[in-house]
This record gives sequence, structure tokens and C-alpha cells, in this order.
Amino acid sequence: MSLVERRGQPALYYELDDYTDPWRNAPTIVLQHGFARSSKFWYQWVPYLSRFYKVIRTDLRGLGRSSKDFDVTTGFSAALWIADLEAILDHAGVDSVHYCGESTGGIIGMLFAAERPQRVRTLSLISAPVRLNETAAARVGVGEAALRQLGPMAYARAKNGVDRFPPGTDPGLMAWFAGEQGLSDLEVMINMQKFTYGLDTTPYLARIAAPTLVIYPSHDTHSTPGQEETLKKNVRNLRLVHLPSHYHNLHCTQPASCATQVLHFAAQHDGIVCREN
Repeated sequence: MSLVERRGQPALYYELDDYTDPWRNAPTIVLQHGFARSSKFWYQWVPYLSRFYKVIRTDLRGLGRSSKDFDVTTGFSAALWIADLEAILDHAGVDSVHYCGESTGGIIGMLFAAERPQRVRTLSLISAPVRLNETAAARVGVGEAALRQLGPMAYARAKNGVDRFPPGTDPGLMAWFAGEQGLSDLEVMINMQKFTYGLDTTPYLARIAAPTLVIYPSHDTHSTPGQEETLKKNVRNLRLVHLPSHYHNLHCTQPASCATQVLHFAAQHDGIVCREN
């Protein structure tokens, strides 16, 4: 575990999982969580990836074990998220990475890949919308009013049954997810959500040079067919995969399928064989 201390900016926490052979200089995969989550939400993925790749799991500013010591009303922007990620990579001593982000973490990945193309070897996006808006938010019961009325814990529990998890999901997973998300700071959640609602990645997409893997549910309230067409039209080297689901949290409900897809996508571009006798 590491903490990136910076003057005038919040400290940033990240985990490094590395079970690669010590005599190999293995490449690195960054796993970036989404809204009101943390590096803990990738725990299911680590066994699939960390034997062949060094894995960096980051906490976004204000979330997880990263600092909330900043003005949350002005402290969210594309430039700040890009600078935060770059600070983590510099601290870890990594020039370029395979980036994988889920939901909002995928949005950040699109921004970073466009603005820092030399640092992104491949880009993988899990249930990551091209843009969000208030209309979509209203359909799934989110927004400032709902957050203030419910608070982080009740909000997380309510959202679990709306668009995150299919019927029959392990209730232990759902309770754990809500418990962890319920630890998030309310003002961080509200202001992060306000900024993300107004963010459209479309102008960035044509500048993404990295080979890009997009994994979407077959039916989702966030990643609509229209947004898929926007990706196909603008991202020059795109592979789109659908997993059978009507729910958003593929990284939790289908971790083996998602992680294996990301692993082999990265390995294909590195020329690495990700299997052992």
C-alpha cells in the first residue's frame, strides 16, 4: 500500500498487487473504480491478473483511503483526475500502463488515454458510459435530492436493487457492496456526481490511440446503443464485447469473464502468454 503526498493537493492512496516472477519486468495494469467506490471493489479480479501483471488499484480523490482534504465544490475536473492518475504512475515508477476502469473509472480512462496517449498501452472500459445526464439519473433514482434524503448507506442499498445487481445475486455481496459504498462522504458523492453529469467524453474519443476494449451489459440504462455507436464512430481501434446482463455492475457479478477478457486483451498487445503448465 502506498500514499502519494502532494503539496496543495489531496494525498492519493493505491495498492500494488504483484505475484509476477521477480526476474521478469512485468507490465502494469491499473484498475480504477467508479462512483463512490474504492480500490477494494476490485478484490475479485486480483487473482486473475496479478500472476502475470503488476496490478495497481487506486482510490480516487475523496474516496476510499485517499484524502478528502480539498474543496469538494471545485475539486473535481478532468484535468485534476488526469493529474491525480499521473501522480500515482510517477510515484509507482511506471511509464505506461494498461488501464481498466469501471463506470466513472472508465470515463476517467477515456480522458486520460486522450490527454496522455504515451502512458496508455491499452484501454479497457467496463460498463462505462460516454456521457451521463440528469434524465438517465432520474430513471435510476440518483441525484443530489436522493443522496441528501437517503444518505450514503441507504442510497447504496436502494441502488443495489435498481440497476446494479440481478435477482438472485449473493445477498452477502450486495450487503458488502452497500456497506463499503455507505462509508463514502456525502458531499464528495454529491459534488463528484454533479461534475460527472455534465461531462461528455465524445470530444476526446478521436484522440484515443490505444487499442480499446469495451465490455458492456447486453442491456443497460447507462451504456445505451446510441453511446455504443458513438464509440464505434470515434475510437479508431475498438473491440466491443457484450456480456448477458441487464445490470450495471459487471465487474462484481461477472468478475472472471471481465478480468479474463482484460487480461488477454492486454497480453495480446504485449505478446505475453498468460497461462502456465
